[in-house]
Amino acid sequence: MLLETRTVEKPWGRDTLPAPFIAPAGKRIGEIWFEPPQDLPQLLVKYIFTSEKLSVQVHPTDEQTEAKGLGRQGKSECWLVIDAEPGATLGIGFDKPVDAETMRQAAQDGSIEGMLTWHEVKPGDFFYIPANTVHAIGGGCSIIEVQQNSDITYRLYDYGRPRELHLDEGMAVAKGEPYDMSRHQVVPANGDVSLVEGPFFRLDRIDGICDEAIARKYRGCLLVIPREGTACVSEEPVTAGQCSLARSIDDVVFDPAGSCLIAQPTP
Repeated sequence: MLLETRTVEKPWGRDTLPAPFIAPAGKRIGEIWFEPPQDLPQLLVKYIFTSEKLSVQVHPTDEQTEAKGLGRQGKSECWLVIDAEPGATLGIGFDKPVDAETMRQAAQDGSIEGMLTWHEVKPGDFFYIPANTVHAIGGGCSIIEVQQNSDITYRLYDYGRPRELHLDEGMAVAKGEPYDMSRHQVVPANGDVSLVEGPFFRLDRIDGICDEAIARKYRGCLLVIPREGTACVSEEPVTAGQCSLARSIDDVVFDPAGSCLIAQPTP
């Protein structure tokens, strides 16, 4: 079943998008969401397109949102860079440990931007971003994001844009620490790659036909996100720029000459 899409305008979006997407005339599109299906509401997949930096922000964990009476609304996420202009960067974690008081002051005066570690990126760079990690996406990036399905974002700094900040909430959950680079990998041009294996979801890149060892991990519903070629889910074609719900991995026919992401929540 192909998932419906939602096209989201953003002040930092782009009026020209990479194929196969097309921005409506006069619109700056920052995100294209695939509406989570009723049978798999835990995950949200989106494409992100940036012309400017996103806010410096942080997300809470499930435990933190449950403690506030908001239910399980934690947000760990991951980013696969699919295109990047020269010099494009992602800000993840801090250059050195930062205490809460210093972080709050830096968020108020804007110096927090310079305290982040900015990673220059290219297509194939992959980062897993646990909840509580302070982060920002720079301009000139095209990214596929897979995340826990939550809309809770605490903005710490927004470059003077007239949007609400959430310093009290953000300071309560933000970790002032460097990013663990073991959560980063460079995805090779060819071959199957395990990108995430829990605790909230798994994500694999399949090159050609799905390997039996990978297929055994996927029991029940999963999301299919082609990058190249055409997959078929229950005999319905799915191409790059689309996302489909499969009831079972046995319902998916992978393109022998294609490349595909598959994702599934973990218990």
